[in-house]
Amino acid sequence: MQAALDVADKGFKVVLLDKSPSIGGSMVKLDKTFPTNDCSICTAAPKMVEVGRHPNIDLLTYAEIAQVEGDVGSFRVTVWKRTGYVDPAKCTGCGDCVDCCPVEVPNEFDAYLSQRKAIFLQFPQAVPSVYTIDIDCCVGCGACARNCEAEAINFLDHSQEVEYEVSSLIVATGFTVLEPTEMLYGYGEYPDVITALQYERLLSASGPTQGEIVRPSDGKKPKRVAWIQCVGSRSPKYDRLYCSRVCCMYATKEAMITRDHHPDIDTTVFYLDMRAYGKGFEEYYNLAEDMGVEYIRSRPVEAFKKENGNIVVVYENTYTGEVEEREFDLLVLSTALIPSQVRKLSEILGIDLDENGFIKEKDVVFAPFETSREGIYVAGCSQGPKDIPDSVAQACAAACKALIDVRNKEPEKEKHTVQEKEPGDNPRVGVVVCHCGKNIAGFLDVEEVTEYAKTLSNVVYAEHEAFACSEDAQVRIKEAVEKNEVNRLVVAACSPRTHAFLFQQTLADVGLNKYLFEMANIRNHCSWVHSSDRERATEKAKDLVRSAVKKVGLQEPLHEMEIGVSKRALVIGGGISGMSAALNLARLGMYVYLVEKEKTLGGNLTNVHVLFPSDIPAKNVLQPLLKKVKEESNIKVFLNTTLKDISGYIGNYEAVLTMKGKDKKIEFGTIVVATGFSEVEPYGKYGYGEHKNILTELELEKKLKDKKVPNYKTAVFIGCALSRCEERPFCCRIGCGNAVKNAKLLKEKNPDAHIFVLYRDVRTFGKKEEEYYEDVQRKGVKFLRFTEDKEPEVAVKDGKITITVFDQFLQENIELPADLVVLNAPLEGDDTAEDLKKLLKIPLGEGRYFMEAHAKIRPLDFPTDGVYLCGAAHSPKGIADSVSQAVGAASRAAVPMMKGWVTIEPITSFVDADLCSGCGICIQVCPYSAVEKGADGKSHVIEALCKGCGACGATCPQGAITMKGYTDAQLETMVDTLLEVSS
Repeated sequence: MQAALDVADKGFKVVLLDKSPSIGGSMVKLDKTFPTNDCSICTAAPKMVEVGRHPNIDLLTYAEIAQVEGDVGSFRVTVWKRTGYVDPAKCTGCGDCVDCCPVEVPNEFDAYLSQRKAIFLQFPQAVPSVYTIDIDCCVGCGACARNCEAEAINFLDHSQEVEYEVSSLIVATGFTVLEPTEMLYGYGEYPDVITALQYERLLSASGPTQGEIVRPSDGKKPKRVAWIQCVGSRSPKYDRLYCSRVCCMYATKEAMITRDHHPDIDTTVFYLDMRAYGKGFEEYYNLAEDMGVEYIRSRPVEAFKKENGNIVVVYENTYTGEVEEREFDLLVLSTALIPSQVRKLSEILGIDLDENGFIKEKDVVFAPFETSREGIYVAGCSQGPKDIPDSVAQACAAACKALIDVRNKEPEKEKHTVQEKEPGDNPRVGVVVCHCGKNIAGFLDVEEVTEYAKTLSNVVYAEHEAFACSEDAQVRIKEAVEKNEVNRLVVAACSPRTHAFLFQQTLADVGLNKYLFEMANIRNHCSWVHSSDRERATEKAKDLVRSAVKKVGLQEPLHEMEIGVSKRALVIGGGISGMSAALNLARLGMYVYLVEKEKTLGGNLTNVHVLFPSDIPAKNVLQPLLKKVKEESNIKVFLNTTLKDISGYIGNYEAVLTMKGKDKKIEFGTIVVATGFSEVEPYGKYGYGEHKNILTELELEKKLKDKKVPNYKTAVFIGCALSRCEERPFCCRIGCGNAVKNAKLLKEKNPDAHIFVLYRDVRTFGKKEEEYYEDVQRKGVKFLRFTEDKEPEVAVKDGKITITVFDQFLQENIELPADLVVLNAPLEGDDTAEDLKKLLKIPLGEGRYFMEAHAKIRPLDFPTDGVYLCGAAHSPKGIADSVSQAVGAASRAAVPMMKGWVTIEPITSFVDADLCSGCGICIQVCPYSAVEKGADGKSHVIEALCKGCGACGATCPQGAITMKGYTDAQLETMVDTLLEVSS
């Protein structure tokens, strides 16, 4: 979906294929997403509807590619479009066909924990919202057709071939989960042994138990739930050496949510290494421990069923070396992520697969989104297991590459708008109250709130929807607006931050001004915070709806301002991320200013010897990249240069660059921040600074590169030096991989040497990384685990280094005399981050890493329009992930530039010049520099810069500033209404 939107938003046509009846993939099956615990379907549904209604996307579901001919720039694709025997133009989504269907079959969407009918809607928020007949299960009774008032069912319909001419292809077929029937844990034999995906469906409000955690065998609530990690992955026995990358965190999430819903349920996670490598992951893991989730580092051997029906897990406790047993009511298996039926597709496309059946990339480090065939790209878990933000970044990168292949780069100029109606003088308010499955309806009375809304003044329509954000609900809302002559709409549901734009667009589609709208957040403000008091949550929901109805009655139409966007970009940072972003923007036809504070391009990569896990010399990647940047006519490089000042807004920025004491002004439309990371010198930890042979990883890299490594008979690597601690709770993400790589290099350089790696968890999670780790162990590098409470001790005496570490197998301290000690020092954002935060008005988080707009679905965007993010400026990451983000950020930045225009939200401040005294307080408090003093001495608002935060209006002593959409009258009415005693 993200790849399609990235291309379509630039004004180009996209054909989006999905073999399922609905788009959405695996994300829509999840309950929540880590590490924010956002509702998964609430996050995905608006994006699905956006895809479904996008004028540049031709959505083709229940379809597969049959043949591909031609070459890059001119592919001819034949698609086999299967019929679902239901006409999407006639189907109203009423569901009468399901009620009368006599056939029940296992429901794939619920991971076979429930039944569905032979005619079905995959899930309530499905896009397109059209029922499908599974002809393989249908008995042909015709009951559905006889009961369909819309006459949408036609058994004489047939599948057909459709041909398309396209410039390029993107493969994003996702993953499936291993069915672990071959394991010794009883899956398929014991009903209370289930997969993690099945547990997700149990947790989900739209799942088979509506979010209730019960045992499949007897429907009873379990008292003890266990998770076993790495089931079928990291396993030479089952020929799957790779790490599935997300299992540690989704098991943590599931255990945490279980504890949150039911604090009396004991939760235990059996794990090998806790791979909490991503942004916010380590902190999330720590929070789970604080909530009472138990973690046992172990090697589970088997599971068996007792006579009482409980499951016993037999495992080796790797802390003690003892074989132990634990009894549980429910056992959850975190099974391997495996390719989703791509073998046949790869043959049709003529692209290679790797040894695990995933699509083989052109290069695992610097071209992870390119396949073996020019013009065909890969994104997401098709290339290998990965988390949602990494998949989104790679999808944006693939979209960028695919668009470069388009021969005619003239986008569609037509703007699809509906003539706006006059709202009239008298408010006619419609109210829609959302169940959100059980997320809302499970904790307050939605029907009662709806009936109450009908009694409110000016309300002419009120109804409740199971899922108000679903595509079919949007259709019903449009029909209700037109039928009841509604001119203002209130939706009582979840957060306006994620859903307001969806309902606003629905209003616009029927000709109403999109700002004649208000949301009452009864999920966050009622069902979540008052989950234990249904009656009071219901009453509060009524209050919020009443307040929203009053406010929207005073709302006036607002209109967005359209501004042009310059086709020039500023990229800040000249490392591999910055250079990759600049090159791809240039290839899309944009002119790029590439600014680097150092005297050369290359960033931290200039100090790296070889790359992990490919063992390719870093110079073999860096030198060709430098050459391409130098030869690219659309890139202007500024070295020894920093950003001194900036003004303007998306599309129309003006900056002052400082280089060698001289200033230069430049103008551009968008910004990409790629400032990278810096290594912290860990003075005071493990003897750093006390001996010349106690080095950081980056210092060792330089010595390896320059061939100046000190002589050694014993070398010791120590992980997590000053990271994963109270001061820096986050993981450095790349430290384990670098330690494994450099330990191998030292072992190969001196085969007789003793090489030790002391670690807390080995986090080799990326593609080819676990295999690399296994190979290094076979080469004789010794790995010793330590815990946070028993860290190694480093002593320097008489010029000699001795390390004392607790050996978990021997259960005693051992001493390692070392000639060379290498520390995995923590990584932090570049030291320019604080200045950029102030200049660009962008948020900065822990460790001087910038904060993205949304952790899952907008990892490359800032909340500030026109500014984008990539590489280690976002968080620590390796080359492959940095390049994916960089090319993805180029794609995101190119969206407004290739369109040539953007619209600015009209919820901005307005200064009444007659009341303004010219005191300038508003200018001082505005965090976006959106207020200036005019020639008349009065304050004036630059609407394109204003974000509607309200700081100016709140501080104006004259009351001269009004917030459009949040006027004093509206806010006072809301407060007065909330203070009323509801009857």
